[in-house]
Amino acid sequence: MDQPATASASGPAVEMVGIGKCYPGVAALADVSFALRRGEIRALVGENGAGKSTLMRLLTGAEAPSAGEIRVHGQAVPRMTPALAEHLGIACVYQNLVLAEHLTVAENIWLGRLPAWRGTFLRRAELQARTAALLREIGYDGVIAPDDCVGHLSASQQGMVAIARALARDAAIVILDEPTAVLAEREVRELFRVIRLLRERHLAVVYISHRMEEVFDLCDTVTVLKDGRNAGEAAVRETSVDRLIAMMVGRELSASHFDPQRRPGEPLLSAEHIATHRVHDGSLRLCAGEIVGIYGLVGAGRTEFSRALFGRDRVRSGVLQVAGAPVVLRSPREAIGHGLSLVPEDRRRHGLALQLSVEHNLNLAVYGRHSRWGFVRHQREREVCRQYTEALRIKTPSPAQRVRHLSGGNQQKVVLGKWLAAQSRIFIMDEPTNGVDVGAKEEIYGLVNRMARDGAGVVFISSYMPELIDLCDRIVVMNGGRTVATVPRPQFDERRLLALAIRAETATEDPTGTTASGGLDHA
Repeated sequence: MDQPATASASGPAVEMVGIGKCYPGVAALADVSFALRRGEIRALVGENGAGKSTLMRLLTGAEAPSAGEIRVHGQAVPRMTPALAEHLGIACVYQNLVLAEHLTVAENIWLGRLPAWRGTFLRRAELQARTAALLREIGYDGVIAPDDCVGHLSASQQGMVAIARALARDAAIVILDEPTAVLAEREVRELFRVIRLLRERHLAVVYISHRMEEVFDLCDTVTVLKDGRNAGEAAVRETSVDRLIAMMVGRELSASHFDPQRRPGEPLLSAEHIATHRVHDGSLRLCAGEIVGIYGLVGAGRTEFSRALFGRDRVRSGVLQVAGAPVVLRSPREAIGHGLSLVPEDRRRHGLALQLSVEHNLNLAVYGRHSRWGFVRHQREREVCRQYTEALRIKTPSPAQRVRHLSGGNQQKVVLGKWLAAQSRIFIMDEPTNGVDVGAKEEIYGLVNRMARDGAGVVFISSYMPELIDLCDRIVVMNGGRTVATVPRPQFDERRLLALAIRAETATEDPTGTTASGGLDHA
């Protein structure tokens, strides 16, 4: 096969013209155009379901368009396939990194192209040397080593491995799909440094993100999709966040999501000095009508703490109380029986049955209640589905639609609907807005406030500090598997919260849930 042609620095690396994509009964894309030049970082934004992922699947050859033309390096591509996309230098780094965690960094980078003697015996010295040179090229030597096991790396380091793998395949066009979803602030800065390096080397970069501040910090241009159509494009320096959001959702969004009308009621959940195999000392208190945030950098123990509260990890020491009574939760089933629910960080792996329908997923937690002698009462099943599909405005062509085909925001609504159907009173939400567009975020924030007003308590875990400051009554800060501070709303300050999360300074919590810490004064 001939080597792909290379576009000039000024010419387009990718042109997609009049693109359409139809599925049975649904037009996912209609007359969409998209262009990208070498040495450009172009943001691709839009609500979930706007067509961003579909457009990129067409570009990478994962699916074929129903209409339109794709040109790469100035040449028309009548039928794009994954193999041809790789040959043309197109690489995609997905939000859910597709890495072999049991293999080394070097083996992941060169998988499928491993240097071998006579096609049989791996030439390890050459593999190590190639990998070391590539890591030096992106300024990541000394941070990860070729023989490091990928499963032991942090999320940002795994992201660098995925980018290095794309470069190892001589990529000229790199697609980054929500690459910062699980990264802490300093890890985001490191990733941005590498992405800017790609631009300096005249690669063309598509950057997909729901975080507007990242678009304005990193990107040169932006293309907006809405309902499968072009909604506009602009140079980033010539537009604004408000203008982009208006193009994306077609409506004004709330300036603040804190509900001052909420009033705390009776205690719902108390955890004191909880320890598991990964949490060393976790504490929090939650009352009816409250939204309590948990903040910490990657590896702080937030997710592990949530697993302990929900009975997924064995609690070795500490006291857990639900509605004022001590409990020992040995399993999620027992936690559900006490009115707890968990919206997990990875909704696709741990929160949904992807092969089942929307109707089945919404009823998963209540089938035992709505069955007789092992037979499901289908009328009640349909009623539950209708009630929560309407209440949460879940966009689905039918209740029978498999939930894996829904957008990220609608999948998250299905997870929430499942627990609302179970009549939970304590909601533990781990990164509930990750991978969710601005419109769906608004709806989730509104839903969380309504739940609290109706007497539920919400534990809201996030690595994105602005949404915690915007939404919560108190923020619990974790570092190294420990609760280091509980900060009340009047004392919210990004710099101080970050200082606590980084420095692991011990704070003391008084009976009202405020924080006394010398470290705060020195942050």
